[in-house]
Amino acid sequence: MDSSFRSSNIPHPSSLSNFTGHQRKKIKGHLVDTNNRSHGLFLAFSPTHSELTPGSQIINIFSDRFSFNLYMKEKSDKSCIQQLDSMVIKAFSSQSTTIVASDANIKNNITTLISHTHISNQPLVKTIHHAAFVTSTEAEMFTIRYSINQATAKPNISKIVVITNSIHAAKRIFNPSSYPLQIQSVAILKDLRLFFSKDPNNSIMFWKCPSCLNWHLHKAVNLEM
Repeated sequence: MDSSFRSSNIPHPSSLSNFTGHQRKKIKGHLVDTNNRSHGLFLAFSPTHSELTPGSQIINIFSDRFSFNLYMKEKSDKSCIQQLDSMVIKAFSSQSTTIVASDANIKNNITTLISHTHISNQPLVKTIHHAAFVTSTEAEMFTIRYSINQATAKPNISKIVVITNSIHAAKRIFNPSSYPLQIQSVAILKDLRLFFSKDPNNSIMFWKCPSCLNWHLHKAVNLEM
């Protein structure tokens, strides 16, 4: 937070004291007062960061190494489950493919973040984090960040499949524009750059799996919430 706001009685422009009743009602989720110095404001956007340098961004250099498989509303739930099952059967037949199912949930201002990592149909790592005063998108982004960090650290892995119900958070990883979660995005891009540079066959795919499908790998994560 700017020292001028910490050392004076002038409310920060984004302080809750400046919000109207109508503005408060339009905000979904919990509110964190910007004027509360125990939380503070932290630098989250750096236009000169190496991951954002024009011509060297991952979206330009490794555009064929990442992809998204979206949940198509016009398809039946059964059809989408069959797609997921087919993908997993193929992935589990390979020792070089890791599957990560992740999710996050907020209750009473406490966020639970969970990810399960599988290789060859064997649960490899189960990770649970708890955080306070974060948005759902920030929580989802962190879960994806941690999952990718763990997956890229495994030897002999050439393909990572991330299964999430927050595909919008995954897409923001590759968005170089200014937004509050850029610090998370940059950390993920650094891991992926190293992963992609190791081998021209290394890739990552993001699969959207809505919780309503109750698909077994994602359901196992949800049950722990």
